[in-house]
Amino acid sequence: MLQVKTPEEVFRLIEEEFQPKERVMHSPLDFAQGRILAEDILAEEYVPDFDRSTVDGYALRAADTFGCSDALPAILNLVGEVKMGEGTEIAVPRGACVYVPTGGRIPADCDCAVMLEYTEDYGDGTVGIFKAAAPGQNLIFRGDDLRPGKLLLRAGRVLRPQDVGALAAIGKTEVPVRLDLTVGVLSTGDELVPADQKPGPGQVRDVNLPMLKALLRSVGAVPVDFGIVKDDEALLREKTALALSCCDGVILSGGSSAGVKDAACRVIESLGELLFHGIAVKPGKPTILGRAGNKPLIGLPGHPVAAYYVTQVFVLPLLARLSGQSLRRDRVKASLSESLNANHGRMQITPCRLETADGKTLAVPIRTKSGLISRLAEADGYLIIDRDCEGLEQGAAVEVYLS
Repeated sequence: MLQVKTPEEVFRLIEEEFQPKERVMHSPLDFAQGRILAEDILAEEYVPDFDRSTVDGYALRAADTFGCSDALPAILNLVGEVKMGEGTEIAVPRGACVYVPTGGRIPADCDCAVMLEYTEDYGDGTVGIFKAAAPGQNLIFRGDDLRPGKLLLRAGRVLRPQDVGALAAIGKTEVPVRLDLTVGVLSTGDELVPADQKPGPGQVRDVNLPMLKALLRSVGAVPVDFGIVKDDEALLREKTALALSCCDGVILSGGSSAGVKDAACRVIESLGELLFHGIAVKPGKPTILGRAGNKPLIGLPGHPVAAYYVTQVFVLPLLARLSGQSLRRDRVKASLSESLNANHGRMQITPCRLETADGKTLAVPIRTKSGLISRLAEADGYLIIDRDCEGLEQGAAVEVYLS
């Protein structure tokens, strides 16, 4: 019988037993997307470095427009034009204005910009302003975006395209990032054949290996495929040891149950320290975790649904811990479309799809078995029912983790 750990104990073990790998490289900005930032990035300059207009129009002093209207425009002298990409030393005295394009630099004497739509150039050196402006209107001021010393990006985030843009704004052309984790992945079972082969009698295509590799890539880890291993304990130990020698961690899929041929636990224990065999979770109870130094050895159930959700809920946070990553969990609030029973004593992970009815977002549970994969493809995400809860009523507020 398995001596299971609670989910809370598992997360605590992850924090206590594994430390982030302090391996940093400097990546060119063009190749930084998707990498994990290794250090906090602080701004070292003002962005923008000058006051600029957000509209095509006229830069002027707001006080010169107070009280103006369509019937009684403010008449200002046009004293020049700001060129894009150039500085300006144009003096703008009281009662005057200067043309400025969107993004153009605002002369020092001006405190606002008025859109062209509210003006008229009379062609005689004067411009009519038909709408009063307020100080600061239609302007971005120096340092509105960033000031020296301001935190721009925090270490641990996975860099997104918009982050790359922010780094470019401060001239950061090389970015300190963590080296990618490499994770060896292998499947076990006499019944398994690769996805490109037609199964014979009693055989099935291996679902877990390609699925797990895709999951690993989703958090920036690099999967290393060690293929399918037959139910031969000596061969499994050999392949696992090889994977352990050249990767930052190893995931075994299958062979984690308590059957005679399920050798994953013995193999993991022979190559390192066994931390636990069993989690109080459904699906995925026979999950194994061990370690060799700071390298995790993970044994997943062979059933695809169980392997998928154990990886989502437990393995990805473990890998995030190793990589120093701040793992993002996108989720939406929804109402449960129907009552849902839970297995008291085990945390329950339930796949669901999202639907909209009467303006509400509904979480519709997907009834499936841990060995079936096709219905998992229908899911938009999953919800979690705590192990001390026996179920949820229809209409209950839930959080759906998007997957």
